[in-house]
Amino acid sequence: MAWTWRFEKADGTETAPAVEPEEFTTQGDAESWIGEVWRQLQEGGVEQVTLFEDDTQIYGPMGLSAAE
Repeated sequence: MAWTWRFEKADGTETAPAVEPEEFTTQGDAESWIGEVWRQLQEGGVEQVTLFEDDTQIYGPMGLSAAE
């Protein structure tokens, strides 16, 4: 299993993140990472993120401005 984030603009179009993401082995690792870098992602133009386990959407989109 691989946990990954999709980085999006507010309209749902995918965008490149300002911080290079990784593939995570657990949901907790993926969530910890987003908690550490969300400000950098937001400053780089990412407005929302969606979490996937392999090809299955777990939750999202989640707005980064709500994390403040």
